[in-house]
Amino acid sequence: MRTHFAWMVTPFVLMAAVGCSEAKEVKSTETAVVAQATETPSAAPAAPAAAGHVTGKIMFSGTQPTLKKLDMAADPVCQGLHAGAVHSETVLVNANGTLKNVFVYVKKGLEGKTFPAASEKVKFDQHTCMYDPHVMGVRVGQPIEIVNSDTTLHNVHAMAKVNPEFNYGMPFEGMALPAQFDKPEIMVKVKCDVHPWMNAYIGVVEHPHFAVTGDDGSFDLGELAPGEYVIEAWHEYYAAQTQTITVPAAGEVVFTFAHTEGGA
Repeated sequence: MRTHFAWMVTPFVLMAAVGCSEAKEVKSTETAVVAQATETPSAAPAAPAAAGHVTGKIMFSGTQPTLKKLDMAADPVCQGLHAGAVHSETVLVNANGTLKNVFVYVKKGLEGKTFPAASEKVKFDQHTCMYDPHVMGVRVGQPIEIVNSDTTLHNVHAMAKVNPEFNYGMPFEGMALPAQFDKPEIMVKVKCDVHPWMNAYIGVVEHPHFAVTGDDGSFDLGELAPGEYVIEAWHEYYAAQTQTITVPAAGEVVFTFAHTEGGA
């Protein structure tokens, strides 16, 4: 069994007055005086419950897998960009015992909600013959700038299943091309057909509540309205794990990611 996750969730009145009418008989003429009804305003609606802030870390336990050494000898430019050995990024364990490159996002619980479009451009680079970042998240329709920062031919082959697949050749240093995904998809694998060791993964979601763990293994999904949500943590080597959580006025989620295997 590859993995085990342990979760912790760190916690009208209407008033009227009518005046009396007094009649006086003066040539069969009546005078009536009526006071107008008055109404008190309704009480103001209750303020919405405060959002909870969902954060956490992906912890790693067990023996770190032995990472494969990458052979770049087929391209002298790539080999010359590295002074020493280069290893696979499949499983990266941080110094504090956390796991890097885990895509964490709200999988369920936001149905029916709308969010402003994401207009900020994100960069996907080919640098030292590696994709940077190795794992990333974007919003549906968010602009992506694909860049070649190396002096050798690269290509970006997005092997999407839900979105249209694309394959861009990029032969020049500094070359940049636009891209975007118009439908949610977890995950889009990207590979370079020129350099078989190059691969990356992109998570595409409709909302801003996602994160990728970095050098400290932490994630921040932002503020979520109190309620029930399904959170998923995706990793390229380990099976994706989901958990249903209830977000109170203040909430925190902590993942524990454990494995006992020895190769990646």
